[in-house]
Amino acid sequence: MRLFQERGYDRTTMRAIAQEAGVSVGIAYYYFESKDVLIQGFYDRITREHARDAAERMEGVRDFAARLEIALASWLDCAGRYHAFGTQFFRTAADPDSPVSPFSEQSRPARATAVALFADVLAGSDLARKLDPELAAQLPELLWLLLMAVVLHWVLDRTPDTTRTRELVRRSTPLAARLISMSRYRLLRPLVHDVTTLCRDFLLPAAATRTATRGA
Repeated sequence: MRLFQERGYDRTTMRAIAQEAGVSVGIAYYYFESKDVLIQGFYDRITREHARDAAERMEGVRDFAARLEIALASWLDCAGRYHAFGTQFFRTAADPDSPVSPFSEQSRPARATAVALFADVLAGSDLARKLDPELAAQLPELLWLLLMAVVLHWVLDRTPDTTRTRELVRRSTPLAARLISMSRYRLLRPLVHDVTTLCRDFLLPAAATRTATRGA
């Protein structure tokens, strides 16, 4: 991570990584076949750290908006020390064909960990049994998309301690909670269905893969 931060992702070679780690290049490639695999290891580590930290902070909290804010703020705290790397790495990760994109098949294990966290955000909340079943089933992945929007803002944020991103989280989570809560009303259910279908077919990675496969 230090080399990626100092040199940038593209200019950091596996040879340099092996040298810094004190192992041979052959040993480095034995455990990690490429830099991309190292990044997947980073994704896995930070998502597990985030899931543990958020779960501890949410303990005993039932309000959905509060749980959602905790989960998003926890990610900012866990990722804070990697902000400089995130800024440099964004061009690579933003490429939809890159294996290190958070939407890629290679990133699926880390993505699943994050989605499971948002499933817990809902399951432990006061909204868990009040939502339309269709929305409840899709909501963890939709909340993961919200996290991705926060991550994008975080990458571009130059304020001290990413203050603007933290304010975005503070102000957006009550709004998201109110919109989700409104889906309980029968009058709004057709709109909720249309929104969830749109997200499922065009934004969520697993569904996008299935749609592309059917089209082929």
